[in-house]
Amino acid sequence: MTTDATTAVTSRAEYCVIACAEAWRDNGEVLASPMGLIPSFGARLAKRTFSPDLLLTDGEALLVGLDGRPEGWLPYRRHLTMVTGGRRHVMMGASQIDRYGNQNISCIGDWERPTRQLLGVRGAPANTLNNPVSYWIPKHSTRVFVERVDMICGVGYDHAVGPYHRLPRVVTDLAVLDFETPDHAMRLVSVHPGVTVDEVRAATGFDLVIGEDVPCTREPTAGELRLLREVIDPGGLRNREVRS
Repeated sequence: MTTDATTAVTSRAEYCVIACAEAWRDNGEVLASPMGLIPSFGARLAKRTFSPDLLLTDGEALLVGLDGRPEGWLPYRRHLTMVTGGRRHVMMGASQIDRYGNQNISCIGDWERPTRQLLGVRGAPANTLNNPVSYWIPKHSTRVFVERVDMICGVGYDHAVGPYHRLPRVVTDLAVLDFETPDHAMRLVSVHPGVTVDEVRAATGFDLVIGEDVPCTREPTAGELRLLREVIDPGGLRNREVRS
């Protein structure tokens, strides 16, 4: 593990932020829509470093700059135009996700009589069909990574239609995954330092595509760590969501 100028060891949460930030690398001028704490830190870090053209919003009607001040107006109609034209990259959560990227945030159990009511479908179908969608999952487990989701909210590759459907990556507290395989089955891309491939395999409810030599998630640079620790999240909220 690396250390920065203050000699603090890179935490698991910081590797997760870096992995989330990488989802927006080379995206160009698109609207980054991170849902959740770690993805939000990742998007802000990406904009401050290798993806300066990213557009960030206040979640309502304004585009905001690095200092949080408004720098543009994003009315609802314009927002929908970006959503339906592939000009937005969302990072959502998932209560369940399967090998082809079908996501469930609605209910657990049979639709006729579910055992758990969750958020509901929300905007997941439109998001996944109309612009790139990545996922952040803070607790990698067989309860989340399932053979078949109980209800399809976000659309996976085996049900995809439309020119803008793309699922760039899945980031968890254990690893980074994607769908860059011939049949778009989920693949293990990297494990975070301190995590083994066997741990990821045991926490997944289906067979992942796993290569012979799985690398570790990349190390943050000293500059990235300094930005994250001193500017983006000086209060250390990241370590409350993902503990080392």
